[in-house]
Parts: sequence; structure tokens; C-alpha cells
Amino acid sequence: MLDSISVSYLVTIIVFLLILSGFFSSSETALMALNRIKLNNDAKKKRGAQLAKYLLSKPDRLIGLILIGNNFINIAATALTTVLAIKIAGDKGVAYGTAILTFAILIFSEVTPKTYAALHPQRIAYPASYILTPLLKVMYPLVWFTNLLTNGLLRLLGVPQSIAREALSREELKTLVIENDHIKPNVHQKMMINVMDLDHISIDEVMVPRNDIYGININDDWPHIERQLTNCYLTRLPVYQDQLDQVLGILHIRTILPMLSRGTLNKERLKGLLRKPYFVPESANLTIQMSEFQKRERRMGLVVDEYGEIVGLVTLDDILEEIVGEFTSEPRNRGMHIVKSNSDEGYVVNGRMPIRSLNRRLQWKLPTAGATTLNGLVTDHLQDLPVPDLTVEIDGFTMTILSIDEDNIIDRISISPPDSLVVSED
Repeated sequence: MLDSISVSYLVTIIVFLLILSGFFSSSETALMALNRIKLNNDAKKKRGAQLAKYLLSKPDRLIGLILIGNNFINIAATALTTVLAIKIAGDKGVAYGTAILTFAILIFSEVTPKTYAALHPQRIAYPASYILTPLLKVMYPLVWFTNLLTNGLLRLLGVPQSIAREALSREELKTLVIENDHIKPNVHQKMMINVMDLDHISIDEVMVPRNDIYGININDDWPHIERQLTNCYLTRLPVYQDQLDQVLGILHIRTILPMLSRGTLNKERLKGLLRKPYFVPESANLTIQMSEFQKRERRMGLVVDEYGEIVGLVTLDDILEEIVGEFTSEPRNRGMHIVKSNSDEGYVVNGRMPIRSLNRRLQWKLPTAGATTLNGLVTDHLQDLPVPDLTVEIDGFTMTILSIDEDNIIDRISISPPDSLVVSED
């Protein structure tokens, strides 16, 4: 029967089969290369995307359908090419026909359509879904039987049939954000990475240390308290009796301004305006704490250690600054300033300066794994109490202690970054 078919008709059928093979090959590549997030968005308004999403929900059936179709077409093309080669050149033409067909399948049915599909998956996948979806329904019994045999063979080989989708790790997600910098501004990219890092930052790394907490001792003379309130640069501050561990509550400055301006404020009225203090554990990470601030409608908490003693203070602003950077010129502590040195090579910094804040402001990379302040970093490195005029080098940063306060804590320290580090102040 095949001998009666003309050469031109055989060529036409073979070309048509090569086109069909290219369709199946490109469809497979395009569907597997689709961006799942974009696919979900497109599925809300595009029928082709909905069909593609349906096909991808059962990838074993989809792959089975494509492979059955592709293999059937390639085998048919091979058989017809053999007949065509014999009709043209006899038995000797079979080898030539096989070589030509192999080259044609590679170029026109595999490499070219798959490359185009990988570069433009939506252009191929959405239209192809209109054909593959009804085709899957028609060929479902054959696809089901094929998958049944395949899964049975996999069970005999001890291969699990269901593989859980692997979640992206934090580092992989950060890499994904960095590599797609062309679709978002750098500032947004940096904020997204900072959000991912919140889970790995504990409160004690960003809190205001206990010694630097600005508060009101209710047992001080009233004129002294009035001066504190008048000159206060903060919006909220703790009120305590004699020592911080005996905290009475948190005072919002806005609530006492009218009485303070009229001169009608006194200790009893001040106590009546205090809000119950909110305590947070120092080991909690920033993601949890930000959620707790929102749930409790708070903006500030007193940080306590495992023994219940107050070791610092943290605000919602401290957490937000880890995401967006410093967004206010209002100092949390007047001693935590950075002064450019006269040598134009280093900076003079307060020893109580948090390392994370310094790294953020100057784009440095001082170690943050252990100590949270510069004083702690130098003390841990020395394994001894710091003394004036002592110079140490930590991770390439040259640090010279300029002065020590009465508590044996570094008051001022000069820091020179490595020559290779570009220093830019925010």
C-alpha cells in the first residue's frame, strides 16, 4: 500500500509529522518553563493560562501525553522516511534517509522549537494548552495505562512516586531577589532582603542597652523631673522608682504636654497617665516581635533577660530601621554619635554604639555574631578590660581606644576601615 503513494505525498506527510513533533517538543519545554507566579496571575483573566495551570497540576499525565504523541510521530516519520528512501534510491537509500531524518528532527523538531519555547514560554504554552487539554481527555485511557506501568516499575526499583515540592531556603530566596534586580529598584530589593533577615536577628542586637535608657525616676525632685520632661527628645520613656527594675509604667510625652505647659502637672497626675509596661524577652527574633507589637498595639517594650531583669529597651522604630535603614535624625541616645576624624581616614565613635547601626550607616561589615556594641566587640577581642591608647585590629579594622568612662566602658574609639573598603556615610 505504501509503495503506491507518490514521493511528493510522502514528503508532505513527513514534513507535517516533523511539525507535529516540534509542537509536542516546544509545548513540553514551554509548560515546564512557565513562571508559576505569573501563571497564577494570568490564570485569573486568560483561558490559555487556566488550561496550562490545569495541565501542570498533573505533570505525570502531561508528560505521558507529550511523550506518547512525540514518540508515535517520530516512529511514524522514521517508517515513512524508510519507504521514501527505498523508493528513491533503493536499499542503499535507507542509511541516507536515516541520517537526513535524524538531522531534520534535531534541528526542526527538537533544538529550534525547544530553544524558542524556553525563551518565550507563554507564547507557546498558552495556545498549546487549547490543543493538549482535549487531546489529554481523548487519550486519557492510554496515558493512564502508560503511567500505571511506569509507576509499577518505579515501585519495583524503590523510587518514591510522590516527591514533595522543595521549599526555597532563605539564601536561595535572597539569591532570587538579587538576580531579578532588573524588575525592582535597588532600594526595594535591599528592603526585601532585610525583611528575610529579620528571623535571624534577635532583639538584643538592636535594643538600646540598659545604661543608655533615658527615663524618669519618680523619686527625684519635681523641678528636676520637670526639666527632664521639658528637654525630653523622645515620645515615650519609662518611669521608675530609684532603679529601672522597679518600673512603674511608660509615659507618652504627648499626654502630659497640656498640663506641663499650664504648670498643673505633678507626680500624682503623672503616675495616673502611665501605661502598663510591656516586657519582651531578649532572645526573641525581630519578626516575632514586630508581630507582637502590632497585636498588642505597642511601639515600645522593655527587654528582659532569663532572670527577669531589664537589660534594654526596643521600639518599633528599631525594627523598621533594620528594614528601611535609618529614617529619623532623632537620636535614641545622644552619646551614640559618629564624628569624622581629622585624619580623613577613620571615625571617632561612642563605645556604646551598636555594631549593627554602625554597619548600616557606614556600609561596614564589622562582626555581629557575638557582641552587640563596639565596647563589647573590643572587650571580647582583648579578653580584658579596655585601656586608653590601646590599638587593636579586628577583621581589618584598626581601632584605637581614646577614652574610658567611670564604668570601664569605652567612651570614644577611633576606627579606620580597611583600605579596600569604600566608606560612605548615610
